[in-house]
Order: sequence, then C-alpha cells, then structure tokens
Amino acid sequence: MAVERRRSDARAHLDQLLEDDPADLYENAPCGYLSTLPDGTIVKVNRTFCAWTGLTPEQLLRTKLRDLLSVGGQVFHDTHLAPLLRMQGAVREVALDVVRVDGSLLPCLVNAVEVRDGEGTPLMVRATLFEATARRRYEREILTAHRAAEESRARARTLQQVVIELAVATSVADVATVVVQRARQALSARGVALWLVDEESAPRSSVSLGGPPRPSGPSLVVARSEGLPAGLLEELVTAAGGRMALELAEGLRVLTAGGRMLGTRPELDAALRLAGLTALVIVPVTADSHRLGVLVLGLGPDDGDLISLRDPVDGELPAGDVDLLWTLGRQAGQALERARLHEEATRQAERSAFLLHAARLMAGATGVAETVERLADLAVPRLADLCVLDLVSEHGAERVAARHGDPARQHLVDQLREWAPPAHDLPYPARQALAEGRTQWFPAIDEDWLGTVVRDPAELHAVRAMELTSIVAVPLVAEGRALGVLTLSADRRRGPFTAADVEVAEQLAHQLSLVTAKAQRYEFEVRTSHTLQATLLPPAPPEVPDVSVAVRYLAANRGAEIGGDFYDVAPLVEGHVAIAVGDVVGHDITAAATMGQLRSVYRALLVESPSPSAIIDRLQASWPLLGLQRMATALFASLDLPSGELRVASAGHPPPLLVTASGHAEFLPVRPTRMLGAPPAPAEEWTGVVPPGATLVLFTDGLVESRWSDIDAGLARLLTAATRRPTTDPDELCDRLLGDLAGTHRADDIALLALTRRP
Repeated sequence: MAVERRRSDARAHLDQLLEDDPADLYENAPCGYLSTLPDGTIVKVNRTFCAWTGLTPEQLLRTKLRDLLSVGGQVFHDTHLAPLLRMQGAVREVALDVVRVDGSLLPCLVNAVEVRDGEGTPLMVRATLFEATARRRYEREILTAHRAAEESRARARTLQQVVIELAVATSVADVATVVVQRARQALSARGVALWLVDEESAPRSSVSLGGPPRPSGPSLVVARSEGLPAGLLEELVTAAGGRMALELAEGLRVLTAGGRMLGTRPELDAALRLAGLTALVIVPVTADSHRLGVLVLGLGPDDGDLISLRDPVDGELPAGDVDLLWTLGRQAGQALERARLHEEATRQAERSAFLLHAARLMAGATGVAETVERLADLAVPRLADLCVLDLVSEHGAERVAARHGDPARQHLVDQLREWAPPAHDLPYPARQALAEGRTQWFPAIDEDWLGTVVRDPAELHAVRAMELTSIVAVPLVAEGRALGVLTLSADRRRGPFTAADVEVAEQLAHQLSLVTAKAQRYEFEVRTSHTLQATLLPPAPPEVPDVSVAVRYLAANRGAEIGGDFYDVAPLVEGHVAIAVGDVVGHDITAAATMGQLRSVYRALLVESPSPSAIIDRLQASWPLLGLQRMATALFASLDLPSGELRVASAGHPPPLLVTASGHAEFLPVRPTRMLGAPPAPAEEWTGVVPPGATLVLFTDGLVESRWSDIDAGLARLLTAATRRPTTDPDELCDRLLGDLAGTHRADDIALLALTRRP
C-alpha cells in the first residue's frame, strides 16, 4: 500500500510541474531568451540571461542587443547578423561576445528568428543565446593544436628542403646562399646575413707578420647578406667591437629594439629602427661544437609566420622555434665543413699541380737567367700580381726579375728597379726576410706604415699606384746558404694573401732555391772548366810559312764541359812542323789535368825533334814515371814544308784524313799501336806526301763516334762531308765538318785540326 501511495504522489507532483513548466522553462532555461523589436530593442528577457550579464531585467529592457556586444560583435551584428536575419528570416549558431557588467566577455552562440505578419512585415525577433565558453575554449585548443601541427610540418618541410639543397652545395658560397635564402623564406624575415669566422687570414708560427696591427681574436666576415642595409651590418660589427669571440659564445638569442638595447647599444638600436626592424635573431652556426659563425635574421612588425615575437624578451623563444633555429645552425655548420673540405681538397690539388708544373718548368731551365724568367712567367698572374726576385752573389744583391701581371702597370715595376740592388740596398720586406731567414707576411698594407718603410717619394708614388694590398717575402735558402728573396704582392683586384697562399709561396721558393743553387753551381763549374780548358789548350796556331792552319775545340755539353782532348802545332828547325792531336780518357777535371801534363811532356820532347814513332815510344816508356792517372790516344806527325813529306804515328788514335784540292778524300793507312798508358809496344810510322793545296785533317773520336752509331759509320759520314764541296780554306772545312757531324748534344769532347799546304 505504501509503495502505491508513493507512486501516486510522484505522478501528482509531475503533473503539477508539467502544468507550471512553460513559465519556469522560459525564466530558468539553461540558455538565454530574448525578444526584440525589429530595430533590436529588447522587450523581453529571461532570468538566465540576466544572471549571465549581471544586469536586472529593468536594465536590459529597452536596451538594444548590439549595445550589449563587444566592439567586434557590434561590427559583425551590423554587417552580417542583421542583414542575414532580414534576408533569410533566421540565423543559427552565430558566435558573438556579450559584455558583462564587470567588463568581461561572455562567448555565446546565437540562434534567432524574425516573426512577420501575413504581409511579411517584421513584428519581432526572438533569439536564443547559448553560453559557449567551454566550446570556445575547446575550439581554441583545437585551433592551437592544428596550428602547431601546421607549424611543425612547415618546419619539417623547411629543414628537409634545406638538407636537400645543402647536400648538393659544394662551395662555401653555395652553402651561404642556401642558408640565407631558406632562412629568410621560412621565417618571413625582412633580411638575413651569414657571418663566418675568417680562419684563412689567421697568423701562423712559421711566418713573421709585419704591417699594421691585427685585431685580436677571431674576426667575422659577411659571407652572404640579403635585405639587411649596409649601415646595419656595419653597426653590428661596430657594436661587437673586439668581442667577436664573445658574440659567438653567447648562443641563440633575440635582440629587440628598445629596452636594454636602447640603453646599452643606442647606435645599434637606432640602425635597427631606421631599417624598419623590431628585432634581430642571432643563431650560432656550429659543427661538432666548433663555432663557424652566426646567422642574423632581421624581423619586422609583421614577420614571423613560424616564429612568435609578440612581446619578445631578450634570449627567449618558443621551444619549437628554438629547435628549428638550432637545427638550421647545425645543418649549416656541417654543410660548411663539408664545403670547406671539398674546396680545400680542390685547392690542394690545384696547388700540387701548380707546384709540380713549376718544378718541371724550372728543372728544364739551362741556367739561372732562364730559371728566373720561367718563375716570373709562372707566378704572375696565377699566384700574385707582382713578382720580384732578388739574388745574392759574391758581388752583392741584384734584382734579377720584376714582373707585373698587368702590362699597363709594368712601367711602375720598372721604376722600382731604380731603387733596387745593386743601385741600392734591398727594400724592407726582402731585407727583413733575408736578415731573419723566415717569411715576412703582410696580410694588409696600411698607408701610414707604407710611408715609413718606403725610402723615396718617387718610389712611394709607384708603390701606391700599384694599389698593393698584401705582400709575402720568402727567403731563398739552399745548402745552408742564403741565395736571395722571392717577393710576391697582390693588388686590390685579387685581395689579400691567405695562409694557404703563403704556404704555396714558401714551397715555390723552396723549389726555386734548389734549382737556383744547382744552376749557380753548374754555371760556376762551367766557368771554371772553360777557364781551365783555355789555360791548358795552346794559344791560337802560330804563323807557319807555306801552310794555313785552323783549329776547333768543342767540349761535351754534359757534365762540367771540360775534357782531355788536345791539339798542337809547333814549328821545328829546318822547315819542319810538328802536329799532334790526342784524347785522354774521360771528360772531367782529371782528364783535363792529364791532358795538360801530356801536352807539356810532348812539347819537351820536341826539343830533340824526334820522329813521331819515337815520341810514342818515349811516352810509353816514361808513362809510369810521369804518374799520369788516365790512358790516352794520340796521333803525332811531322811535315817537311819544302817537300811536303809527312810522317805519322798513332797510339790507338783514329787515322788522319787527307783531302785534295779537287775534293778527293781518303783516310791515311796509319797502323795504330797501343794506347798511351797501356803495356808498351813498338810504334809503326807511316810516310807519305801532302800535295800542294791538299788539307790534312786530324780529329778526336768525339767527331765520329756517338751512342747512336759506331765509329765506322762516323768515319763514313766524315768522308762524305769532306768531299761534299772542294775547298782549300781549312776554316771553311772545319766549320762544315762540325756542322754536319757535331750536333747540339755532345757526349764527348771534339778536337779538330786542319792544315792546308799552300800551292
């Protein structure tokens, strides 16, 4: 019974609620109800909306709905809501913000219908407002998440594109272009600049730096810049001053206009504002913790699609933006390292090829003068714009080369030779390099410093006209001896020398030192050998009645150009003439000395006018007593001038050639005995007659023997050359024989004697 009674009471209470529901539902509904006139004046409002706004019904009635909205809501009401309601008769889920009595905003969704009469005339507007705070928050969170996802995808696409483009960049310039352009595009920056640490101009311990003082610490150079004014770039460098190392160490940060920048760096703040920028983003460019430079991005009021700078604070960035910029800096650093390695490998290959080419050119030179000319042609303009070479000898320093790569400026270089040795002392860079024995490198040339080291106003004018920016003076040292100084200079078109350039100059100077020392030693040996040969050979043939004599001597052009060949013509008593030609084994100093002793002994034997065979016998017998170190071949003859009788004896020497006035030629059948210095054997003597007008030709084997053919072939060529054109002039015959048989490359000495009996 009790259960039935409770059920009956519940049904009665529900019926009562349903009877009272329309009024209560309107006043206490979970949404706001409004009724307005067509002009928006509120004529009825429920209790829920009053509670939301904090206004009483009396305060809301006769108030227009648009007056309760935010400024943006009022604009939307006038431009969209009211026109749509008039055209369509209803609007649904329009988002508006209602202003509460305390000034806060209440997000709402509005549904409204316009009540019209039978003729379509608007009578009333009924509106329902739903609180949308939670929904607006949810939508905002969804929008924020969506935007974050879009930004993340955009960052990923940016980094992916950067990685792809950096992978194919092979030079520092290419890397700088990719980094600057992609960073500017990704961050919608007004301008971007990439500064790199200038390591090329860093001093090395092996050189002595001269010229104006160099700044301490690492210096930064602009590798690429887009959109940033030059004045701002200069002000950034000025603001950093000598603190480039600290700038690199401070890491990623944001520098905003005003605030602390205005107090600490007013000039930079002014330059930033003048460029229309609000902030600078400084991004370190690193590779394996090694700082290579900084990336500077200039942002304006509307910049930053990916980077948020609303109310920026120095040193603070959103985490996503920080990750993007750090990654960009690391990717740029790694690409720069790869590009530098690639460029260095390329430069090293080019330097090696250059030095190899230089070594080949200088090794093929035949003397110091040709070596110097080849070096100057090679160094200018490939390595420098100006090449100057000063050599030191026993007579002092001498400027042997001065070459400019620009023919229009060569006259300036020629003017400098007036103040160079031997007329004056070495100029400052070369003098310092020679005195200290190490390279003098002037990375930059200051006008004031230049005025202190140049000695003459005219010389200073010529130096300034060449617009030199850098100088390297390298001493030439070989075998512990200072040979001179190689000075290279660069002008403004080339730019200053780098450490790599100095290294190439030092290696080139080392090669030049070795080649020059060898060439000087060779030239000294040649001069010595020629002097020794001239003192050992007899003077010009004496005047002999009834005969014409011509002699020639050509030393081998290999080795020291000195040998043991000799000739001799000596008038004797009773109308006789002694003739001799010989060849000591070898063509060196020992052969020349042996030749001199042999000729002296031969001249001493002529006092007794012995026969040619007797001379050979006496020389063979006395050879051990003379202490001569080499064997020799020799041909001795005596000619009776009145009768033309000829007596000849040979000690292992080629036979003489007799050429008649008509051009007939034959080798005399002289039978040789053993060489001088070999075990003695009796000499045989040939006797014959030299007809008037005939020429007797005596020679050494260097004329007829070579490494390419044996002596028989050479003798045949000699016979052909002698008969090619008849002559009674011994000088003409000697020149013809040497021209046809001697050649330019001689492995052995040649002595040639031609004696013509006058008709």
